[in-house]
Amino acid sequence: MMTTPNISTKVYIPRDSSALSMGAEKVAAAIAQEAKKRGLEITIIRNGSRGLYWLETMVEVATEQGRVAYGPVKAKDVPSLFDADFLQAKTHPLSLGLTEEIDWLKKQQRLTFARVGITDPVSLDDYIAHDGYKGLKKALTLSGAEIVKAVTDSGLRGRGGAAFPTGIKWNTVLGCKSDQKYIVCNADEGDSGTFSDRMIMEDDPFVLIEGMTIAGVAVGATQGYIYLRSEYPHALKALNEAIVKAEAAGYLGENICGSTHTFNLEVRRAAGAYVCGEETSLLESLEGKRGLVRFKPPLPAIEGLFGKPTVVNNVISLATVPIILDKGAQYYADYGMGRSRGTLPIQLAGNLKHGGLVELAFGITLRELLYDYGGGSATGKPIRAVQVGGPLGAFLPESQFDTPLDYEAFNNIWAVLGHGGIVAFDDTVDMAKMARYAFEFCAIESCGKCTPCRIGSTRGVEVIDKIIAGTDTVKNIKLVRDLSDTMLNGSLCALGGMTPYPVLSAMNHFPEDFGIAK
Repeated sequence: MMTTPNISTKVYIPRDSSALSMGAEKVAAAIAQEAKKRGLEITIIRNGSRGLYWLETMVEVATEQGRVAYGPVKAKDVPSLFDADFLQAKTHPLSLGLTEEIDWLKKQQRLTFARVGITDPVSLDDYIAHDGYKGLKKALTLSGAEIVKAVTDSGLRGRGGAAFPTGIKWNTVLGCKSDQKYIVCNADEGDSGTFSDRMIMEDDPFVLIEGMTIAGVAVGATQGYIYLRSEYPHALKALNEAIVKAEAAGYLGENICGSTHTFNLEVRRAAGAYVCGEETSLLESLEGKRGLVRFKPPLPAIEGLFGKPTVVNNVISLATVPIILDKGAQYYADYGMGRSRGTLPIQLAGNLKHGGLVELAFGITLRELLYDYGGGSATGKPIRAVQVGGPLGAFLPESQFDTPLDYEAFNNIWAVLGHGGIVAFDDTVDMAKMARYAFEFCAIESCGKCTPCRIGSTRGVEVIDKIIAGTDTVKNIKLVRDLSDTMLNGSLCALGGMTPYPVLSAMNHFPEDFGIAK
């Protein structure tokens, strides 16, 4: 017989957009309705996703031992969950046990994502109860130079793809004399297979707000902007709600936490162009202009938004700053390998059984990620290739799966880690078509400012089509290589400059798909 709880039981149901796409809203409504029907008192908390997307909607119930998870739950499963007394963590076919003991989660090293899936994303009280704003409070006791030194000593590098040392960028802005400085967050997450920025903004928006505020205090900037991907409505809502609450509690605006510092923050929706992920194109768009890449120098750190010194960082870079200030630079630097310090939120996508987000220290290999976490291919076929770092990343064959996730290790095999997105393909993939797609993507997304990118990508599609058709294969393979050399060395930004990475890696590692003998 079912035991009625003496007090209101907390039930956690994700509000993350991926969970919503799997029916989380219907599940929440069904649980509320079923509890009312049975006269049971529950408190539903809409948390973020834990990142185990193949198990969404994942429902958790608070117990004295910790949260117990069930998933993937559909609305039709709700009556049977109540029949099994899931509010008392009883067994059910969808039982996953204690959430923190799920092997996939237990093996991770969550620093930036420490609260994601645990807290109510828009509850300031919940954020503070889980070590929120400790980093800012520590920063307010330091000078700007001391904050910048902490970020520098942590070894944090840009998580948006360029991997440029964050502290060096901040130090440049700190050293500039100006009546106005800006902090700009690049939240225009457009790489295929990436969703870590979205998860932070939807599932722990206060950590991004805190990180940007610390950046403002460090370099003397009083205004910040989050340049948000236009396809992220749930992130927009969460960020704006969190900003209002942070302002009301004195964590934003004038005299932050009783200090002399001022920092204001706004969300601006992006223009929907992939090239606006490039920092100077982003700044042009933020100023209300067409998103065209700027010539450098001057660097944005010296002449950025509206010609003023500007810190431009990716979401994950800024969201990692609070834990560095809270726990100390050495705490963060102790994770990782070589010059790749700390952790990286890795996004597993494509043809994998277990897609989702894994946060681990640098050094884990692709093979471990694909099989220990990803579970191998969803089709059961061999994984033939993976693309790491978005649509401009190289395709890696099985012989390179033992490469550790490390910026320099990837550079040594002519590949990039980028934003940490990994897209897997089984042995049915046609790599010639994937190379064609890389050229086509560049042609569609090019801002048009430089000839190598604008014309080269279009010609690339035409030549690949001839190769696929078997027309003058040897001659056209050489033409693609010459064209790629021009794009690599002559393009104004990484869009044209990196398009040859997927094209040439596909040709070099999978020549048989291009009609070339191996």
